[in-house]
Amino acid sequence: MPNAMLGLKELLDDHTQAAAAPLVRSEKDGAIRCLACGHRCLIREGKAGVCKVRFNRDGVLRVPAGYVAGLQVDPIEKKPFYHAFPGRDALSFGMLGCDLHCSYCQNWVTSQALRDEVAVSMPHFVTPRDLVMKAVALEAPVVVSTYNEPLITADWAACVFEEALKAELVCGFVSNGNATPEVLDFLKPFVSLYKVDLKSFQDKSYRQLGCKRSTVLDAIGHLHAMGFWVEIVTLVIPEFNDSDEELENIAKFLADISCDIPWHVTAFHPSYKMTDTGRTPAETLNRAWQIGKAAGLNYVYPGNVPGQAGDCENTRCPACDEVLILRNGFYVVENRMAGNACPRCGEEIAGVWEAHPPRESVGTGTPRSLFPQAPGFESP
Repeated sequence: MPNAMLGLKELLDDHTQAAAAPLVRSEKDGAIRCLACGHRCLIREGKAGVCKVRFNRDGVLRVPAGYVAGLQVDPIEKKPFYHAFPGRDALSFGMLGCDLHCSYCQNWVTSQALRDEVAVSMPHFVTPRDLVMKAVALEAPVVVSTYNEPLITADWAACVFEEALKAELVCGFVSNGNATPEVLDFLKPFVSLYKVDLKSFQDKSYRQLGCKRSTVLDAIGHLHAMGFWVEIVTLVIPEFNDSDEELENIAKFLADISCDIPWHVTAFHPSYKMTDTGRTPAETLNRAWQIGKAAGLNYVYPGNVPGQAGDCENTRCPACDEVLILRNGFYVVENRMAGNACPRCGEEIAGVWEAHPPRESVGTGTPRSLFPQAPGFESP
């Protein structure tokens, strides 16, 4: 292991806590089973799981705690959540590590730390109360765990969320969805909003990225059945998942769970180890939008192509077609919602709505890093 990575590992090993009891199980001969993600790693003494940040020390599963590697105030539309607190800001924090190894990761500097010697991002040490007080001071009603894979740092995120709930804030997860039933049960008392990156509908593609498709599909079904507010993102990548057949399969899968699940089809741009693939054309996202609507989904949103998707990034009433939320990229130009019903026809609109929302974005509609001279982060 290169010196920089070794130094980072030693620093992180000193900032851990024991795993939450529901996320660990004792096995034979001092081994332990981690239940935080779908890998269900069997971790022997002195070893770490696939994520590199959850490890066995003296028969105890030690997990990340007490720091952030990314901290921003983001428009909640950037997460993206389009049906929760539109126009509001979300305090977004991330740690280090991931259970997958996507070659196109947009936050690889943090997610691939301890796996890629180039991905070295230094932690900033904070307490859960520090983060919550920042959210309160910035009038951000939502706190979101994101940037790295939050499932592998769920234990400390829960500590943050516990403080956030005391301050009457709403909590969210932005995740790859490689979840176990145990971790979803653990998160349910804290988390209201859950975004899943549904990366493909082919198991072979998922195995290239590092997990099984079935685990992610099962998790999406569990999340909806458990009452989380769920929005789904598919980063549409040329020649990886942009065929009509694959997009149709994703859309039909979601519609079978609920036609009210928002599906965000977002544009890929070259990143990390996938720099020889071109950007996703707006025409591809418009085709995905048509496929989603044909499958019966009420809410399909093209992303990362502001101004090139017509009015498809707006929220419309599925009953009368009234424009309810008018958007320009991450900025809410006008929010006509009041409560959870269409003001024109009274149709109930699925989501997490405020009784008296701001009529337009409260902030600037752009991300703001809370670390001096730090690069911006993107939702996975």
